[in-house]
Amino acid sequence: MIAEIISALNVLTKPLASGCNAQTSKEEALLLALRGNIDVLLEQLHSNNSLQEARRLREDVLVDASWYLNDTEDVIWSFVQECLLLLLSLARHLSAELKLFQQTPAPSAKLRTPEMAPPLPPDVLSFSQQKTVGTALQFVVSFGLCPFLAPGVGVPLGHRSAFGAMVEKMVSGQTAVGAAHQLLTTTTMLLRLAELSSLATLVFTRHLGDVIAALCQLGYQPQKSKMTSKERRNSRDVLQSLLVKVYQPVVIKELLILQGGSGPLGSSSSSRSRGAPGWLRRLCGQLLSERLMQPNGVQAVVRAILEGGTGGSDWKKCDSIAKILTACPQQSESADTYYKQVCSQILELLHIKDKLTAQQFQCVATRAAVNLLQEKTRFAQPYLLVPVLSPLYHCITATADVDCQVAVEEWEMTQCVEDINKIWVVGNSPSSPLLRALEEVLPVVFTLFCFTKQNVCNLRAPCQDILLWYLSHAETSALLSLLRQLSGLQDLKNEVATGFHFSPGSNGGVQLSCRVGCSDEDDALYEKLTGEQWRLECLTNLLAELKDSDVPGDFFLDLLQELTSWTAVAGVEEEKDGQHLDISSMTLLEVEQEQQGRVARQGHTLALLQVLAIMVESLQHTVILRKNIQVIDFIDSLLQRACIVLDKANGVLIENPIENQTLSMAMGLVATLLSEPQLSPDVYSSMSRLLRPLATLSQQHPEVFIQELASNLRAVIATHGAYHLTSSAFSGSKDSNLPPKSDTLPSKKRSEIETKTPQTCPPSPLSVTNKLKQSHIKEPTSSEDSVAGETSHSSQAFSDWLLEACHPDVPTRAFALRKLTQMVQSRDQEIVQAQEKVLILFLENLDHEDSFVYLSAIQGLASLADFYPERILERLLKDFQQGSSLSTSNKDHSLEFRLKMGEVLMRASRAMGELAPNLGRPLISVFLRGTRDSDQSVRASSLSNLGELCQRLDYALGPLAQELSSCLTALIRTEKEAEVRRAAVHVITLLLRGLSDKTTQVLSDVLLDLYRALKWVLRSDSDEVAVLHAQLALEELDDVMRSLIFPKPKLEKKIVVLP
Repeated sequence: MIAEIISALNVLTKPLASGCNAQTSKEEALLLALRGNIDVLLEQLHSNNSLQEARRLREDVLVDASWYLNDTEDVIWSFVQECLLLLLSLARHLSAELKLFQQTPAPSAKLRTPEMAPPLPPDVLSFSQQKTVGTALQFVVSFGLCPFLAPGVGVPLGHRSAFGAMVEKMVSGQTAVGAAHQLLTTTTMLLRLAELSSLATLVFTRHLGDVIAALCQLGYQPQKSKMTSKERRNSRDVLQSLLVKVYQPVVIKELLILQGGSGPLGSSSSSRSRGAPGWLRRLCGQLLSERLMQPNGVQAVVRAILEGGTGGSDWKKCDSIAKILTACPQQSESADTYYKQVCSQILELLHIKDKLTAQQFQCVATRAAVNLLQEKTRFAQPYLLVPVLSPLYHCITATADVDCQVAVEEWEMTQCVEDINKIWVVGNSPSSPLLRALEEVLPVVFTLFCFTKQNVCNLRAPCQDILLWYLSHAETSALLSLLRQLSGLQDLKNEVATGFHFSPGSNGGVQLSCRVGCSDEDDALYEKLTGEQWRLECLTNLLAELKDSDVPGDFFLDLLQELTSWTAVAGVEEEKDGQHLDISSMTLLEVEQEQQGRVARQGHTLALLQVLAIMVESLQHTVILRKNIQVIDFIDSLLQRACIVLDKANGVLIENPIENQTLSMAMGLVATLLSEPQLSPDVYSSMSRLLRPLATLSQQHPEVFIQELASNLRAVIATHGAYHLTSSAFSGSKDSNLPPKSDTLPSKKRSEIETKTPQTCPPSPLSVTNKLKQSHIKEPTSSEDSVAGETSHSSQAFSDWLLEACHPDVPTRAFALRKLTQMVQSRDQEIVQAQEKVLILFLENLDHEDSFVYLSAIQGLASLADFYPERILERLLKDFQQGSSLSTSNKDHSLEFRLKMGEVLMRASRAMGELAPNLGRPLISVFLRGTRDSDQSVRASSLSNLGELCQRLDYALGPLAQELSSCLTALIRTEKEAEVRRAAVHVITLLLRGLSDKTTQVLSDVLLDLYRALKWVLRSDSDEVAVLHAQLALEELDDVMRSLIFPKPKLEKKIVVLP
């Protein structure tokens, strides 16, 4: 039966051979083709025996078809009627077969096999049958529905194809009554066909928009035809039922198209060029609002607009959707109800897990949330912010519950942090509501960040991004207050509730749980102090990430200004605290408050110094002081501090070296700033604040050269560089750091110092600049004069650096040693001639207690050994074995000297490179003897140096392999000190890493012994670090053997040239 009906549909819709001549128009040809198809169909239904069942079913449908017109002269409508009769016949037959199929009992389970497919229902059509039915439906819609839509309702046929424009022109002469009747008939029949699921798919996948447009016109168009109120009400009910049943994103997409109208078409159809009529736009707006207010309505709107996009301009679509969601529709009952429903659905968009759509959905949610917080703060606060931040709020307000050990679950905390990161950081729209809302919970986020830094956690990066975003966008005053709270300088607000702490979750997250009380007071105090120290370290790590921000510098200067203010009142406070407290006239409460006040002041001072110390140690100067304005503020704090100390001294010479160095640094920074070739007026304007402290120093400081220097600097700043400093103003400033004063020395010694001062003191930055300028202006008269001048200048500089390397001031001495090291690396001629002097100078400074000095000396000795190994290495090896050979060396620190010399030899070994096989043999023997030294530190140092050298020897290590293996295996098995065993295992690791694929060739005789030693450490050694080193060595050995056994294939082509 299905095949017969499909065959009849084929006859009706199949184009016949055209019998028209060249003078026949397209419209006439179409009418002749339609009439011919109808006649052929009716003839075959009556004459063809194979179509008898189709004819009988058609006649049964025709009996019930009250809408069928037998006497119509409209060929197009007659064709539509025949298509509908056949489609209804097909639907009636499929419905009967499907009902029978559902009533038939399922086959027994015994007769079914696991691989047997379930039986198909009888309403399933093949692809060719679906194509035929789809063609008939397209004719029905094109001839019986679209031409009768009012102007602006739906997409007209003229916009779809040239054939549609022709059909539209042919049926435009229909009367309003006939058009309404035909539109109602076609729509009703299509909906009747859609009652069957298999046909509903064919109807709605291609013609849903046309059906919705027809129902809107039939039910809501202002009355222009003689349709009854029942028909109109029925059309409205059918429309609402259809909109509920169909997939909502498709419905929303069709309504949006319907609301937009047909758009411009051109001069050929000017009546349809205008947009949708007002009643349709209002109706579509109301229907869209209803779709939006439904459960998951926001998600349906997003899917309708974004699905099927190319992604090129999707961000514009996301922004448009966000604006739509932000605006409350007029059809809504109240704004409060609307935003309550929409905000909850916006948050659901943030939690979509589908990777294909999550990014776009989250973009919409982020933009909508930001817009709501900026434009609708009154509604966004309770319905958006509170749900998002509720886990963090609960961390602040949590109360102890005996039955509940976990206050905030892991999934809640993870979802909360991710939502904040998406809205605030990804949205990146800093506004006052967003910043204020985040500021309330930021202490909890910082505490959470500190916890995640202690272990592996998936919330570390989001927490850091949130904190950095706030630090980058908040106002300076709010930032400084927050940083003071986080650093412990102010009382922390909105902290995690007492009795609770963060603990690791089972899925890599964090949960808030009850804290187990600590019974030991010492342990509780230790936990508190380490926690505060860790928070400061985490805070400095955050500030270090703000490389392009002024926040670290502003916070540092703010603390420095507070320290300066504290210095001004420190004397009064210390004097007050040192006085004996008269408690005779005080109550116990007053006495306790007084004591607590003293403790609080001292604690705050210590906390301030601690924060400053950690910032200076952890942050680079380019992060703290990245602008000239900040440098000027820093100088201002230093000069103010110097003035305060000067006022307290009352004209007496200041003996505190720290204060002298601070003042010298401030003066040097001012001079360095002024030595720049071009300074902007803004810099001079900022430096004007330095005029007052410089004036105080120039008038009250007891040192004359400080007075002159301050006066000269003040003159340069006041004249904006018009006044130039003279080099004599700086000549005495360098000697100010010398301990002996000129008036306390004998006259002979004083005259020697005064004579040496102009030659030995390095020039100031300004004087160097002036000299360079003079050298460019005054050209030498001959090449000989030029060479002589350069030689005298370099000789004078070399002697100056030698003297500076003996200066008692630590920074001066270290800088001179660094400069001499640079001269060694550049093979300066003076250095070549004075190798012995430079060597002794470095060796003397190697014994210095300050790390800045002896590390500079170590670098210098390593450079000497690199460039002049034959003469220098022998002396270094001797000192490493026996201690310092200098008479001025401190014998009590011989061990420290030998360890520092070991560091020198390690750096020299690294610098040897390919020369290690030639230069390294003396070092190997010394290091092997060092492994038997009585001190464990020397043994460990010798092994460390041995490992660094051996991994660079390659094949030259072969003759020494047996001796080296015996030494290492003996130490691993017999050494009592864990530190030495670690070093021995580490030597094997470096050895295998250095030899790499040459291991089996160089160490073929001892490789098994080394392997057994490593396995022995892995099984028997009690030291965890030694075991870890053994594991690393075995991994290196495993890589070597794998590359040997399973070599990587080489894709090579061999070309053989035949003779």
